[in-house]
Amino acid sequence: VCRDFAHLAITLCRSMNIPARYVNGYLGDIGVPVDPAPMDFSAWMEVFLDGKWYTFDPRHNQPRIGRVVIARGRDATDVPLLHSFGPHRLTLFRVWT
Repeated sequence: VCRDFAHLAITLCRSMNIPARYVNGYLGDIGVPVDPAPMDFSAWMEVFLDGKWYTFDPRHNQPRIGRVVIARGRDATDVPLLHSFGPHRLTLFRVWT
């Protein structure tokens, strides 16, 4: 999954002393072929090179349009997509980007 790919790539960068951080957010289906299981929440990474943060997506490995950042941190433990206790019931989910 995207989170695992991001963690592996972040670990590789950090092992070479390249600053990297974990990002989660919404990744829509803009500019990609129609998929019966469309994307929604996703994880990717940002790498600090030459004084600037650059976005990389180890799962898709291609530029994508319409990323909406929700949180940045060291890893998924730092910025979980959901951080609560007890049962959850999703009654409606709608995202416009």
